[in-house]
Amino acid sequence: MNTLSYKTVSVNKETAQKEWVEIDATGQTLGRLGSKVAKLLRGKYKPSFTPHVDCGDNVIIINADKVEMTGKKWTDRIYLRYTGYPSGQRQMTPAELMKKGPDRIFRKVVKGMLPKNKLGDAIINNMYVYAGETHPHEAQKPKKLDINTLK
Repeated sequence: MNTLSYKTVSVNKETAQKEWVEIDATGQTLGRLGSKVAKLLRGKYKPSFTPHVDCGDNVIIINADKVEMTGKKWTDRIYLRYTGYPSGQRQMTPAELMKKGPDRIFRKVVKGMLPKNKLGDAIINNMYVYAGETHPHEAQKPKKLDINTLK
């Protein structure tokens, strides 16, 4: 029995195979799309997943303004934040966040699904959100991915 073939290979920053992936958010539910994007950013769909390394893909989300939410969540759900000052608690609905830009609501949703540490802060920067069809990342040659094929 050759024991060298049973060694666990741990990916590091230099050996990680990062790709560029383009996702169309038209007609997708925000939370379900966000969880799949979080898995892509983390690298959980790869066989070489390593929990403590940024080995995930760079994700480009297009048509982010056409994402959907079920029920009355656009107006009834409340996101809270705190300014740091007394009586500085502020609240916003998803509709108000979407008016400021679709990247804000995607960052809020996906960041909550990532680790709450330095790695999570670094991973969220690998997500790029655009309201329309076009994006400035054509030079990276992103491959189009149908998000419905992922589990």
